[in-house]
Amino acid sequence: MKLDVLRLSIEESIATKRRLLDHCLPAIQTLCEQAVTTLRAGGKILLCGNGGSSCDAAHAAGELVGWFEQKQRPPYAAIALGHEVPALTAIANDAGYEFVFSRQVEALGRRGDLLIGFTTSGGSKNVVAALQAGRRLGLRTAVLCGEKRGASLEFADIAVMVPSTNTARIQESHLLCVHLLCAAVEDGMAGVAPAS
Repeated sequence: MKLDVLRLSIEESIATKRRLLDHCLPAIQTLCEQAVTTLRAGGKILLCGNGGSSCDAAHAAGELVGWFEQKQRPPYAAIALGHEVPALTAIANDAGYEFVFSRQVEALGRRGDLLIGFTTSGGSKNVVAALQAGRRLGLRTAVLCGEKRGASLEFADIAVMVPSTNTARIQESHLLCVHLLCAAVEDGMAGVAPAS
């Protein structure tokens, strides 16, 4: 790949993050505050997404259960849905792929939990179904998406809409949001024992 092509991709990523900063900071702050509120109250954070977005969900859960920057702190309750292969394949086979996350939300979600869906298009059917289930069960719901107004927005209490239609740029911004969320949780939970 030519140097100018690499440079252009990096510049596009930087420009997208500048737009994220200019347009999405209040929504990111609200998401971070809701995550801290959820954990302080003894709730858990459920996360879901497809493909690269599934990796973002797993990344967030891993940092929260394990460690992000603070190595001397308790684990925080977070689960990336869809990473249990037997459950994923059974639900997809018996009910359809549209229900792989919503079925897990119904099994694991409780009123007061926070469900975060990742969908670059804003319209992934299984993420939308999960958000619908979450809302029905009394969970707080959030979506990280791109600038397209997909069906997920109808069922999200909080929406971080990255100002881009480019999947790679959206996912790069979602990863930044994951790191901001994890840092905010560690800061907000410092010295607080999670409720049992």
